[in-house]
Amino acid sequence: MVTIQDIAEKLNVSKGTVSKALNGATDVSETLRKSILETAVEMGYSRTLHKRDAKTLCIFIENMSCQEPNDFGYDIVVGFRKAAEPSGYLVEVVPLDDKTQKRTRYDEYMLKHNYAGALFLGLSLSDVWLHDLQTAHTPAVLLDNYIKANPYTCYMGVDNAEGMDLAVAHLRSLGHTRIGYLSGGLGSYVNQARYSAFFHALRKNDLPDDPHLAGSDYFFSECLQKHLPTLLKQNVTAILCSHDLLAHTVMLHCLELGIRIPQDLSIIGFDDLPLCSYTMPPLTTIRQDRTQLGKSGFYALSSLLAGVPISTLLLHAQLILRQSTAAPKEHP
Repeated sequence: MVTIQDIAEKLNVSKGTVSKALNGATDVSETLRKSILETAVEMGYSRTLHKRDAKTLCIFIENMSCQEPNDFGYDIVVGFRKAAEPSGYLVEVVPLDDKTQKRTRYDEYMLKHNYAGALFLGLSLSDVWLHDLQTAHTPAVLLDNYIKANPYTCYMGVDNAEGMDLAVAHLRSLGHTRIGYLSGGLGSYVNQARYSAFFHALRKNDLPDDPHLAGSDYFFSECLQKHLPTLLKQNVTAILCSHDLLAHTVMLHCLELGIRIPQDLSIIGFDDLPLCSYTMPPLTTIRQDRTQLGKSGFYALSSLLAGVPISTLLLHAQLILRQSTAAPKEHP
């Protein structure tokens, strides 16, 4: 176990100087502080192994809204705090951007700001810190992102395979045999996971799994103008969407085209955002209990802080039936 004394001897400075640098004292130059932080990380120093006062946790948020109750991340943050604060932790929410990730490595940032561990919301596969986390020593829990072979990280989320199985089985029970899929861009782990889970669910239910039954794009306009017409030409009678906002957009576009939901086309979303009860018609979807996701994020992080190398923590998915799905017209 690397100590502050080890770092001091490595750099030929006093133990007090190292301690000040790690705790953000203003009487240590920025150049020396950076050198100490980099050396601490290279030597494998972990604040969690010396955490007399490391009682602050961080929620990093990128590509996700969390300010208002209707925002996807809002309940996750609330759930995390509900679990963490009674256990004596302070929780800080920190917006994350490319500039921060390129300027400072993850472990260095955590040491500099005295954070014991972090929950990540919204990381994409192109993020610099997603690469840093492969060898990081500061515990981190990632919503919908998986880091292989690092005992200091945990993948947390809903069981996407179970969710897709529930959705496809429901449509199959109604008589749908041609089911399509529309997805956001495949530059995120969760979209890739749901994309693969969709085809696995088709095969599990003995339904056609032609790759042309799915389309994905970062832009809703491409999904509507390119992929939706392609699916309709293949006579699909139902479409699953990778998330509710996309499903709602598809429903509105179908209304403009004169396609009735669910009489002509059934639609299922994923997430169960608050808007799902108020779409026309109300949207059938796969629920993610976001408050429970937040609590689970803390449970996973506290386990990592205690030295228990949890790899994956998944919540069960739940199918929420509303009025956007029905039997296809040809079904008796």
